[in-house]
Amino acid sequence: MWWWILLPYLSMLTFVVGCIWRWQYDRYGWTSRSTELQERSLLKWGSPIFHYSTFAAIGGHIIGILIPQSFTLMLGIPNDVYETFSGIAGSIAAIGVLVGAAFLVFRRTLVPRVRATTSAVDYAVLILLAIVVLLGIYLTLGVQEIGGGYNYRVTVSPWFRSLFTGSPDVSSIQAAPIMYQVHVTAAWFLYGLWPFSRLVHAFSYPLWYLWRPYIVYRSRKAVRPNEPGTGRRRWRRIAARY
Repeated sequence: MWWWILLPYLSMLTFVVGCIWRWQYDRYGWTSRSTELQERSLLKWGSPIFHYSTFAAIGGHIIGILIPQSFTLMLGIPNDVYETFSGIAGSIAAIGVLVGAAFLVFRRTLVPRVRATTSAVDYAVLILLAIVVLLGIYLTLGVQEIGGGYNYRVTVSPWFRSLFTGSPDVSSIQAAPIMYQVHVTAAWFLYGLWPFSRLVHAFSYPLWYLWRPYIVYRSRKAVRPNEPGTGRRRWRRIAARY
């Protein structure tokens, strides 16, 4: 019982304090440590697929976990309609995450120049991400789509929302299947490790680009300079303007 109380609060505390500490004492290290110079061809495919699919998966988690089932029913969305829509959207996002992650993991582990820049923290993040992503895909495709479905909105979701009210509903998460519990546990460990890894670059999106002045590039043809001996007039009077 204590695990489902101590783990999330300790993870959230580590996340907040760690991010503040990192920003104060390692601001120059607050970066993604891009390896684009080491390898580009795999990165240009894997990175967009993984990031956009991850954004879609996060959006689905926000809708499924933070929005109560009673609210969607009140809006007139039946449970079967919601499950069908979330299953299709979740499957597309899961496949995208899997494909993008395959590109990035292959690049990170098997390209020597990229592997040389990988730290121990990076490997720990990769392991936790693999657990979270693979279990998420299994729960989305294997349980929700093929296995007849499981309504996590009556167990996992109430427990997660109760964490922010100060009275965790431990009985709800304990009633969830073991794979959901492992998925949640790996996610909390990932959040706790987040401030000490390159994942902090997720909070450095350059929003100011939206309102910065435009940069205008104009092309110019290369022309011969109009200087003595290079133009039409080869001899000029002293002090004459060019």
